Amino acid sequence: MDGRDLVRSVKAVGSAGAAQGLRTVRAAWRRRRADADGLPPRGAERARVPGPVQAVEPGPGGGVVRFSRSELRITVAVNGAVFWGWDGVAPEPSYALAGRCPEPDPRAVLEPDKDGGWRVVAERVTVAVSRHGAIDVLTPGGVRLRRDLPPRWWEPAGGGPARWMQRSEVAADARFFGLGGRASGPRLRDGTYRLWNTDPGRSFAPGDDPLYLTMPVQVVVADAATHLVFHDTSWDGTVVLREGAEGAGSGHDRRGTSELRMDGGPLRCWVMVGTPARVLLVWASLTGAPALPPAWALGHHHARWGFGSEQEVRRIVSGYRERDLPLDAVHLDIDHYDAHQVFTVDQERFPKLPQLAEDLRRDGIRLVSIVDPAVKAEPGNDVFDSGTAENAFVRDAAGRLVRGVVWPGESVYPDFTHARVRQWWGRLYEERLAQGFAGFWHDMNEPTSFTAFGESTLPRSARHSLEGRGGDHREAHNVYALCMARAGYEGLCDLAPEGRPFVFSRSGWVGLQRYGGAWSGDVATGWPGLRASLSLVMGLGLCGVPYSGPDVGGFDGTPSPELYLRWFQLGAYLPLFCTHASLRAGRREPWEFGAEVLEHARVALVERRRLLPYFVTLAHLARRTGAPYVRPLWWSVPEDRALRDCEDAFLLGDCLLVAPVLAPGTDRRAVRLPRGRWYDTATEQAHEGPGQVLVDAPLARVPVFARAGAVLPVRGADGGLELEVWAPARGRTGGGLVVRDAGDGWDEPETERYVARWEGRQVVVEREGEDGLSKPPHPVRIRGLGTG
Repeated sequence: MDGRDLVRSVKAVGSAGAAQGLRTVRAAWRRRRADADGLPPRGAERARVPGPVQAVEPGPGGGVVRFSRSELRITVAVNGAVFWGWDGVAPEPSYALAGRCPEPDPRAVLEPDKDGGWRVVAERVTVAVSRHGAIDVLTPGGVRLRRDLPPRWWEPAGGGPARWMQRSEVAADARFFGLGGRASGPRLRDGTYRLWNTDPGRSFAPGDDPLYLTMPVQVVVADAATHLVFHDTSWDGTVVLREGAEGAGSGHDRRGTSELRMDGGPLRCWVMVGTPARVLLVWASLTGAPALPPAWALGHHHARWGFGSEQEVRRIVSGYRERDLPLDAVHLDIDHYDAHQVFTVDQERFPKLPQLAEDLRRDGIRLVSIVDPAVKAEPGNDVFDSGTAENAFVRDAAGRLVRGVVWPGESVYPDFTHARVRQWWGRLYEERLAQGFAGFWHDMNEPTSFTAFGESTLPRSARHSLEGRGGDHREAHNVYALCMARAGYEGLCDLAPEGRPFVFSRSGWVGLQRYGGAWSGDVATGWPGLRASLSLVMGLGLCGVPYSGPDVGGFDGTPSPELYLRWFQLGAYLPLFCTHASLRAGRREPWEFGAEVLEHARVALVERRRLLPYFVTLAHLARRTGAPYVRPLWWSVPEDRALRDCEDAFLLGDCLLVAPVLAPGTDRRAVRLPRGRWYDTATEQAHEGPGQVLVDAPLARVPVFARAGAVLPVRGADGGLELEVWAPARGRTGGGLVVRDAGDGWDEPETERYVARWEGRQVVVEREGEDGLSKPPHPVRIRGLGTG
């Protein structure tokens, strides 16, 4: 236990109260004892490398290359993704993959290469394997994107999982992104990043790592191409990144490096190459299409740990209504539970919860419930009793229930890696639906167990089903929340099949998007926390989770009026737009920060409501293509090096560029624009990219730019859909996509395609269909004509 851990432990014991503090001490000692008894000592280890090539066995899409001390299975799939697995491991079983693996590409053939190596040549990528086990990923033109040096394993002499290390080299100009939710991103600088979902136990800021949602997924952007690499193992590990430098040392480029060290699990890898859009499309085809949120979930949410009663909820909702502020959802935190016990209601504070939900729904507002995985370990608790009857809870190596400490006190944990347990848990949401809840917010699911010292989670020796394969928490920890999300999503599909489930989670792993989205967790109140909010959303989007957002205003403390407003303005352009705060923090209602902030917040809320048709379109496009709503500025031009280093602005879909204010006292800011013409949406002034412009950023708004030629679906003054069209540059055309959605249900709406072009002195907008071009069925408003 290091000094930071000791300080955290003392604070945890001191703030928990005497009884809870004593429980955390007991829980910590239990965890240590369980691991001492349940995990074999590693003892002496034997190091191993692949050795030289001995033989090859061609097969569909690639084949097997046998070395003296390992074998490498390599396959190029029909979608262009490349898989390789050492020691002959296959792509399955895997928690990351959605359904069966894609078929191998019959055109990709394993053939001899120079110096005794072998290669597989495919349409979009060439993979070369050296005679000692180095793997090169090259573009069709032969430019090397990545070189994985021969791996190394350390195997315990008495048997058991082998630790392994994989060192990789990338181009000198490459930049790293991804690794899940990282507060220091979105571009990942030189440093060490841990792959272990972690509740930091306090509000976090950019210097804190790891956080709640880690993924062994890197997106590497270089001049030659973008590639995504995924090491498919859920074990604990670290990634050490070092960016390259051109002309370093004696005039030679220094390549960037990535060193991955894992405590166990298979050494298997997926790589996909191409443009960012193509890479994310292939990634979604592997790991699953993002779940489609109901339309109301794309509006404004208000939450607080501390809505202590039904009267308090009604008071807040009335405050929004009286001030004519849009509101779409209210979240109830653990204080609405009976003694913090999941799937219960405090009948004194919320005696008529179904009536409250019905009244709010009539006003277009949904109730969202927090759901924690920990179950109070007490006979008479319905969830504990039914889970005991199902043998649903995690046990230790000796067969005893693993007990931790969470909000309700001493608790047990469902084993979500068992299909039967997921089905049992999914049925429990019937109680939530009966109370009137329309959405579900998974918390504390790293999983967290409060402890006075050491890791705040389950013993690593705790046993899990892992879909019948059997294993322990070292392998199950990172996928625990993913499996919980699956249990909730599938249960809701069975219980309420007519509507799309709304589930979002604090923790998760690769594939979380299949079941819902994520939120930041307890981001610290402060300007660094505001910057971290944007980093998390962009990083998760590049890892395949397009729907996420932060606690607007920060989780703790009281933001200044300026900070609150700037956070609110950023949130208005993020997928999950939700104010939230701790029980001990200041209020987060817009009217609590003065009349000026209230009016500016109203503008942001009204603009979010106006853009809802665009957010709905982005949600459908994310489901169909894997493209995140929030994209880095380099999304369409990854070869623009200046954009790779730009972290203070983002693209919202293809049409808008948002430049939030992330520092105090800012009334003007520089904005870097990608190539093309961009209109300041407030002034309609045109700016030409690529380049940097200095624009006004008054307290009333943040700079937002529209791409010339963009066709943007918005909500018109009458509430109907309207097309806002930004004039193309002279001699050029534009266009856009629109997906109309009734708001819920499973119907697959049509994608409407529009083109915009100059015809004489007029901009003409037409709809593209199977029968050619036709007049749009929606009102059209042309903007930017003054500079066309």
